[in-house]
Amino acid sequence: MTTSSQILSAAGEVILSARDIVKSYGGVHALKGVNFDIHRGKVTTLFGENGAGKSTLMKILAGVVPPTSGHIELDGRRVVFSSSNDARDQGISIIHQELSLAPNLSVRDNIFMGRELRRATGVDFAEEARQARVLMADLEEEIDPLTLIQDLRLGQQQVVEIARALSAESRILIMDEPTSALSASEVEVLFRVIRDLTSRGVSIVYISHHLEEALQITDYAVVFRDGRLTATGEAKDIDLAWIVRNMVGENFDLGSPPTGYKFGEIGLSIHDVSVADASGSGQPVVDHLSLDVRAGEIVCIYGLMGAGRTELLEAVAGRVPTTGGKIVLEGQDMAGLSIAERIARGLVLVPEDRQRDGLVQTMNVGDNLSLASIASFVKGFLLSFPRERVLVEESIRNVHVKTAGTSAPIGSLSGGNQQKVVIGKMLATGPKVILLDEPSRGIDIGAKAEVFRLLSESAKQGLAVVFSTSEVAECLSIAHRIVVMRRGKISAEFSTDVTKDQIMAASGEAVAV
Repeated sequence: MTTSSQILSAAGEVILSARDIVKSYGGVHALKGVNFDIHRGKVTTLFGENGAGKSTLMKILAGVVPPTSGHIELDGRRVVFSSSNDARDQGISIIHQELSLAPNLSVRDNIFMGRELRRATGVDFAEEARQARVLMADLEEEIDPLTLIQDLRLGQQQVVEIARALSAESRILIMDEPTSALSASEVEVLFRVIRDLTSRGVSIVYISHHLEEALQITDYAVVFRDGRLTATGEAKDIDLAWIVRNMVGENFDLGSPPTGYKFGEIGLSIHDVSVADASGSGQPVVDHLSLDVRAGEIVCIYGLMGAGRTELLEAVAGRVPTTGGKIVLEGQDMAGLSIAERIARGLVLVPEDRQRDGLVQTMNVGDNLSLASIASFVKGFLLSFPRERVLVEESIRNVHVKTAGTSAPIGSLSGGNQQKVVIGKMLATGPKVILLDEPSRGIDIGAKAEVFRLLSESAKQGLAVVFSTSEVAECLSIAHRIVVMRRGKISAEFSTDVTKDQIMAASGEAVAV
């Protein structure tokens, strides 16, 4: 029997190796002869742009897809995983970038799905609930195991996904963008859990587009570019500039506010708006908030998780009801108008969860792009396909979507390109105001810069832009004005000469001294 001291003494040894891994999809080579090692009791972080091959390699290591060629060695012997269950049985689990939870099932049922705890009379639901509570406590999240997934906010769903992987007690745990929907405090908890796991000999493979955040937890760094492993380094030898340089070949920022023009008239007026907590508690998550945005202006809304950012944008777009106040678009009151009617009048939203709310997974790229504008192509009962095709091709050019064609499955695109499809779909409606909730969630630094350039160009053409973020650096990129929310209210407004510390302090976030 292996003792804990033996495990710790072996920390750092290679537990899994991928050798000469190639993965092809038709004529596209996603991986081009990759050699990759995982060390016992260490965190190996993968950096790279969307489409660089990171997630593809992780799917191979987790048994989700087979390699086209090459092999995997686990504990020094060659292995072939026939499925993800096979890999899990050998101690390898993965937390996927896109959530794979069943929304109509409970937290308990999602955690133990496919691995139900059984006794003589059937599934031991009581024990499953007990273990689910322990996992939630470890992750410092007060979630009842019987709560339906669909009733949880996105960050809580991400925590359940993490809990499901932790419940498998794997010795290699792959985390693909585990913090994309988590608040700063939830990230701190996750990092404590990771360090606890590595202290017990568990190996972590970590993928994140939050570069500075990932550096806090990294032991070994690996950079992918165009399907190849281009650089490796230990934490003590690398910094943010090293990562960016090896990812994209140059160190660049996210842009700056567009200048050289005057703002137009007020495009969007939010006056004394309140939104009630969806849980039915009656407490306001948006509390008598007022905000005006002018044509051509870019306003960033910053706040911690739970500040009310998402609820505000969804209320303005008509997705959730308000309990008071007025929303006015170019002088027209939006009261009583549906989402479709608001879109028709020029008010659109790019939602936080693009997979669930922004895209139709069974549709191709072209159909997703034209979906919000479909009414403009219909005459009687007939759809004008030529006009639709012109709009789709124009949208692909305008938002720089990298795709094999309009008929390509939406799932074949990288996260960054999927996000551009969602933005392109809404821009195709010819909006006057565009709202974007965490537009950079789950996309790499290069795609993020492209999205922000797109928003900057749109503002120059007179579009009023409002985007929310939980990343301070993004506030200081293209915004003309920064609005900080805290507990449902605006706690501060800043121009572009503000500092990161001032923004964080206004949000109630602790500032390092």
